[in-house]
Amino acid sequence: MKIHEFQGKDLLRKAGINVPAGFAAKSGAEAAEAFDKLGGKLAVVKAQIHAGGRGKGTIKGNESQRGVELVRTREDAKRVADALIGKELVTIQTGPEGKKVQQVLVEAGCDIDRELYLGIVVDRACSLPVLMCSNEGGMNIEEVAAETPEKIFLEPFHPTDGLQSYQVRKLCNKLGIAGDSIRSAEKLMKGLCKLFVDLDCSILEVNPLVVTKQGDLIALDAKINFDDNAMFRHKDLVELRDLSEEDPAEVRAGNAGLSYVQLEGNIGCLVNGAGLAMSTMDLVKLHGGQPSNFLDVGGGAQVDQVTEAFRILLADKNVKAVLVNIFGGIMRCTTIANAILEAYKQVDFNVPLVVRLEGTEVEEGKKILANSGIAVITAEGLTDAAKKVVAAAGAA
Repeated sequence: MKIHEFQGKDLLRKAGINVPAGFAAKSGAEAAEAFDKLGGKLAVVKAQIHAGGRGKGTIKGNESQRGVELVRTREDAKRVADALIGKELVTIQTGPEGKKVQQVLVEAGCDIDRELYLGIVVDRACSLPVLMCSNEGGMNIEEVAAETPEKIFLEPFHPTDGLQSYQVRKLCNKLGIAGDSIRSAEKLMKGLCKLFVDLDCSILEVNPLVVTKQGDLIALDAKINFDDNAMFRHKDLVELRDLSEEDPAEVRAGNAGLSYVQLEGNIGCLVNGAGLAMSTMDLVKLHGGQPSNFLDVGGGAQVDQVTEAFRILLADKNVKAVLVNIFGGIMRCTTIANAILEAYKQVDFNVPLVVRLEGTEVEEGKKILANSGIAVITAEGLTDAAKKVVAAAGAA
């Protein structure tokens, strides 16, 4: 689950971490009021969307308008907010279609001396959360990691013990933080690591983390994603979810207990098990096709869930064929077969359907399909299924 920058900064502020004063605004008038409340001579108006690269991003049809802009008057704050709100912002992470800006953050200016990078993720290699820092703040950290990985400094920490003071000193030495700034760095780094663990985050990123001319460290940005599987522990965080920022099909699938990610191809994939789903997509691509989605119905899906999965797949107008690939362990092949029949009754099934079944009750499942009278292309093995669905999509 993702949240907006202004929501992330509210969480940081409550945790005692330095962030600039700021207010969210949903109109130009509110942005002007926010500028007045800040009471300074310099502010920043920042588009709020669930994507990075906003500073370099541009508004569709108005390429001179960036997603982040400095303003010095209330009139400028209103002008920039009006130019952003309700418009599509295109960034390196949104794709050419962009994302509609529903609100902006009007934030107090900051007396910046240096820009750093800070991020926290779970490192599966060491089975611990790891704090990452770099002097290359404000830049595309992916490029830094790819081209100059030596500029990224890592400190794993135990979730119970938290980041230790000696680790902060090591990082400060590498980042060139000295004097009283070390005390500010210790409070901020330890606080962010604790927040990461306490809120079950999957990523917490501050880019840039700035050192002011007074020597204070301030989080000038806040990107926070949460582990969906832990949200039952954080009902207050669930309320921060902005469904308008999410793909409607993915939201619909989530409500049905399905794991779904929209892609750009024309072959719908319905599979049980994340690993099998990834392998299915790989083989479809290997044989010249393009998957339109990742869809894992899980091991215990019922007929109504599988029927809803078909509805979601077929609602995508780009889909030219559907591949069902089921290995029945917990999931029974008869359940899938019955769900396919139910989907034919309830859904406008107007594309070729390729089905590969294996595992529990496979013969019974195949018999249900064979006696159904519906048009199903059966496949023996995953390679056979991939070849047949690519051919079917190409002929559609």
